[in-house]
Formats: sequence, C-alpha cells, structure tokens
Amino acid sequence: MNIFERIYEVVRRIPKGKVATYGQVARLAGNPRWARVVGYALHVNPEPNSIPCYRVVNRLGEPSVAFAFGGMNAQITLLENEGVRFINGRVDLKRYLWSGE
Repeated sequence: MNIFERIYEVVRRIPKGKVATYGQVARLAGNPRWARVVGYALHVNPEPNSIPCYRVVNRLGEPSVAFAFGGMNAQITLLENEGVRFINGRVDLKRYLWSGE
C-alpha cells in the first residue's frame, strides 16, 4: 500500500459529524511528518464520493481555503450538513475531533 492509499484509508474511517487534522491523519497513516503530504493527497483525491476529504481540517480547526471540491465554503457546508458547527470560522475541536478509533 502506498502513502496515498494509507492516507485515504484513514480518511475513510473518519465518521460522519467528526473531523480530523492533517497531522492526525498523517500520524494514523504511519508518519507524523506527512501532514503536507496528506494535504496534497486530499487535493488529488480520486474518489471524493467515498473518501470524505472535507472532514480534514488544519490544527486550528479551520477549513482549507484551497478545498479542491468547491472551495472553503463547500467544505463548510458539507461539514455543517453533518452537524459540525463552526465558531468564528473554526470547528470546535474539543467537540468534533475524531478520536482516531
């Protein structure tokens, strides 16, 4: 399994209504230094309907300004449709951060 496949496997496990950070996905995929690689992998996501890349936010809970599938507003809308709420443009990570299990 290559790096991108490992990243996509982790992102597929993020449940509806939860988010993960780039660093968290990197760590769960095998290397905590892959956060930027996670961003690139999600930007070229080959299966956006089955790999929910919109559930990945930065370490501050902010959505991506370069979200590849409709921009930041689309990412916010997709998360809000799952019940994730934003406060001042950020996800409350204490409430919505996925445990990784």
